[in-house]
Amino acid sequence: MNFNYDVIVIGGGHAGCEAAAAAARMGAKTCLITMDMNKIGQMSCNPAVGGIAKGQIVREIDALGGEMGLVTDATSIQFRMLNRGKGPAVWSPRAQCDRGKFIWEWRSRLDRIDGLDIWQDEACELLVKNCEAVGVETVWGVTFHAKAVVITAGTFLNGLMHVGRRKVPGGRCAEPAVLQFTESITRHGITSARMKTGTPVRIDRRSVHFEDMECQPGETDYHGFSYMTAPKHLKQLPCWTTYTNKEVHDTLRDAIAESPLYNGQIKSTGPRYCPSIETKLVTFPDKDQHPLFLEPEGENTNEMYLNGFSSSMPMDVQLAALKKIKAFRDIKVYRPGYAIEYDYFDPTQLKPSLESKKIKGLFFAGQVNGTTGYEEAGGQGTMAGINAALLCGGSEPFIMKRDEGYIGVLIDDLTTKGVDEPYRMFTSRAEYRILLRQDNADARLTERAYNLGLASRERYDLWLKKKAETERIINFCNSTNVKPRDINAALESFGTTPMQFGATIASLVARPQLSIKQLASVLPSLKAALDTDDARQEEIVEAAEVLIKYDGYIKRERQIADKMHRLENIRIKGHFNYEQLHEISTEGRQKLIRINPETLGQASRIPGVSPSDINVLLVLMHR
Repeated sequence: MNFNYDVIVIGGGHAGCEAAAAAARMGAKTCLITMDMNKIGQMSCNPAVGGIAKGQIVREIDALGGEMGLVTDATSIQFRMLNRGKGPAVWSPRAQCDRGKFIWEWRSRLDRIDGLDIWQDEACELLVKNCEAVGVETVWGVTFHAKAVVITAGTFLNGLMHVGRRKVPGGRCAEPAVLQFTESITRHGITSARMKTGTPVRIDRRSVHFEDMECQPGETDYHGFSYMTAPKHLKQLPCWTTYTNKEVHDTLRDAIAESPLYNGQIKSTGPRYCPSIETKLVTFPDKDQHPLFLEPEGENTNEMYLNGFSSSMPMDVQLAALKKIKAFRDIKVYRPGYAIEYDYFDPTQLKPSLESKKIKGLFFAGQVNGTTGYEEAGGQGTMAGINAALLCGGSEPFIMKRDEGYIGVLIDDLTTKGVDEPYRMFTSRAEYRILLRQDNADARLTERAYNLGLASRERYDLWLKKKAETERIINFCNSTNVKPRDINAALESFGTTPMQFGATIASLVARPQLSIKQLASVLPSLKAALDTDDARQEEIVEAAEVLIKYDGYIKRERQIADKMHRLENIRIKGHFNYEQLHEISTEGRQKLIRINPETLGQASRIPGVSPSDINVLLVLMHR
């Protein structure tokens, strides 16, 4: 077997799968090295994809030609669009998946990609020559040579699991940790630190009293994650909700000294936005209850996931506390919740392409960059795979701007600001939310992906057809007038003000009380205009309605983003010796030396670099 490749990807999680798929699709000879080929794309925590802002990332991965959206739609057992009661800027798709089918769907898709090999082994040594990554060695003594190496090792690097006072090395439950690889990286001047995450108990559904819980059904409309997907074909299952109570809290508080988080056993930082149940009790001592969500693990399994009860308490304490909940009074479990500590690398050591600043051809993606979440990992993996392939071909890197995608926001935040806790994406992190909607990821990214050789012709043609149909509907609404006598009775029945004069259909669609479907039910010409032979008609109509209804907001935000591009287009890397720039603040000088930003726009987002520091750099650039 030939062990010479263009790109080697270390780790078969969500970042690694997307990185390997992207690099191979772009023509790079690629090898994915994973410790277990039967757990590719494993969902270490909740078998769910998407959520607030995370769903937007998955749609962006899909628009770029990635796989996560397709895999999710093929294995979904419950789908919901979150935030429907708010504006489309924050609508976020989320799906519960069949954990086992998700793995095999990923495996079968990777097996079909030309130019992609999979090797089951453990990397133990990064090979570096003249400050360039040239390959890796494995524990089985195999040497792989490559032009680029992508590290996506997740929680496996020196992973240590905790249940009460018991500590077991491992990257996931029942899976060994990687104990040598971090050191082979840090000896080249790259710094590492420790973070912590956790996962809840797994419950046997046969022991649950569902009559004491509230059912949470999914949705069966046309929404999904992929712009190319077929209708869902797995059985759609409900989720269930309940709450903790005072007795639960008292049981946990009485044993808080046994918690690794509070007895000094765990010293690393955990995720703020996905805290353990014991952290909730300490942080919110006045709350008498916290919501819990019981979610299915698969179509044909009794295993269920208890969202909201992540814990590292001793197993007997977890069980005793859960039995205080009425629905769980007879609970049986498959395994307790646990916490895990692992190594990560400071992401400010990376370029915006996710390539190391110290070692050429070395890329990092996923939890090794201090993030949390399958979606954040998949987005980084996609970009790292693209840029590794571009590096092999001698091309400039692909950098996604903050107004182009949540993935761009994510990577810019990581490489510019760094992390002091596991990073999780929220819509509030993006300043251009109305531009970065879940419905328009294909409009933002598919053409760029097609030009890179990443998105297929089929995907590109689907986007062109959707674009043409959307524009046709918008043009019809903008150019077609309605008279008051033809619509006023219907407007009053819809709860909105009658018209005094004739107006375009678009002006009616823009009213917050009205939907385009409501108007189509009373305007035959509009109904005819909305009918298309496209199987994605409802998605096209929704896209047109959003563009009409929020046209003013979209244009205003686009103008703001375009103004900011002025700073993004001013490249400053290599132009200044910051140590000699005494015109700027001491803190600003120190931060600029550490980050060494590519552009003035990136410099403006570094914490500690003030607006006056940016003005000084701008003046010096003009000189």
